Amino acid sequence: MLIMKRIMNIVIAAEIILLASCGAGASTDTKTELTAKKTALEKLKSDQAKIGDQITKLEADIAKLDPSSATGEKAKLVTTSILAVSSFTHYIDLQGRIDAINISYIAPRNGTGGLVKAVYVKKGDVVKKGQLLLQLDDIIMRQSLSASEQNLAAIKSQLDLSQDLYKRRKNLLDQGIGTEVDVITAKRNAENLERQYNAQQENVKNAQEQLKFTSVYSDVDGVADDVNIRVGELFTGVVQGSPPTPQIKIVNTSNLKVTTQIPENYLGKVNVGSHIIVNLPDINKTIDAIVTVASPLIDNSSRTFYIEAKIPANKDFHPNQVALVKIQDYASPNALTAPLNTLQTDDKGKFIMVAVQENDKLVARKKVVKIGELYGDKVEIKSGLQAGDAVITDGFQSLYDGQLITTDTK
Repeated sequence: MLIMKRIMNIVIAAEIILLASCGAGASTDTKTELTAKKTALEKLKSDQAKIGDQITKLEADIAKLDPSSATGEKAKLVTTSILAVSSFTHYIDLQGRIDAINISYIAPRNGTGGLVKAVYVKKGDVVKKGQLLLQLDDIIMRQSLSASEQNLAAIKSQLDLSQDLYKRRKNLLDQGIGTEVDVITAKRNAENLERQYNAQQENVKNAQEQLKFTSVYSDVDGVADDVNIRVGELFTGVVQGSPPTPQIKIVNTSNLKVTTQIPENYLGKVNVGSHIIVNLPDINKTIDAIVTVASPLIDNSSRTFYIEAKIPANKDFHPNQVALVKIQDYASPNALTAPLNTLQTDDKGKFIMVAVQENDKLVARKKVVKIGELYGDKVEIKSGLQAGDAVITDGFQSLYDGQLITTDTK
């Protein structure tokens, strides 16, 4: 151990000198010199690792030949955790938002709109389906309806008279008075007037419908999210601008969904039916949901695709509310996982230090591992460890393979 400490001190001193020289001359050294120093530093680190392995091997050989030589080594205090099979789930963590499924953009039913005489709603009002929102100028429509109704009444009077005349002449002809031509003429006049009357009835109905167009109603239940119209302005449904905006927008807050954009590399992992966990940090509420829409199209600028999931109605949920979305893309019911911070890397790959009982002594052993998914503070172990292994979770940073350790704090 004394030899090892001396060699380690020499290597560390060399690293410190080299780093100090790099920092002191950084203002004047060329890029070529800096690269050379970095290369030299990497070589020293590599040599250090090799020397450490050689020391470990020599100490192990000496311990076998002379067990008494190892009796003076002081065990290092560590903490261990026994590996056990458990379920492991990986999530994609993203930010999304709550949107309304039903949004109504109020537009004039006649296609042209009209001048606003009265506004019965303001931004933020709760609106019921069929509620009157606007009253448009209806003078011309009322005049047209009145004229149509007067024409209908005049035609009705003429129709009644012609029908009565036809009946009289037909009765006289049955008594042998008058001519058949008079009866036929009276009948044709009555039929013509009846057709005119029916046509005028349709004109009255059309005028009544046109009058209804001057009253603007809500198509859905919801909340008035936008009201960009005032008395005296022309209601067309859209405020011209860049981009155009609706004059009145009604949002149904009882039918909501969560939406988010997924990076394109998860295109094959997130589909309709995928389970997600939605956290609303503003109200500290978490809900489970299922993806109901997963677009197969990738946005050319963001390189993402769109998903949405319906969520239950709640008075605390609001459109445009921030949502933290966790999308499950991998799950294993029988997995081995280790704390992520115990995973280390050297020139041979990734490894984890475990505690092993050997010849009545507890020693640290380096176990090369193959890992799977990472999530939170856990890493999935695919190979290299097994259930029952004692992973060193505290004090592992400076351990070497074969080092004497203890878990006893006394």
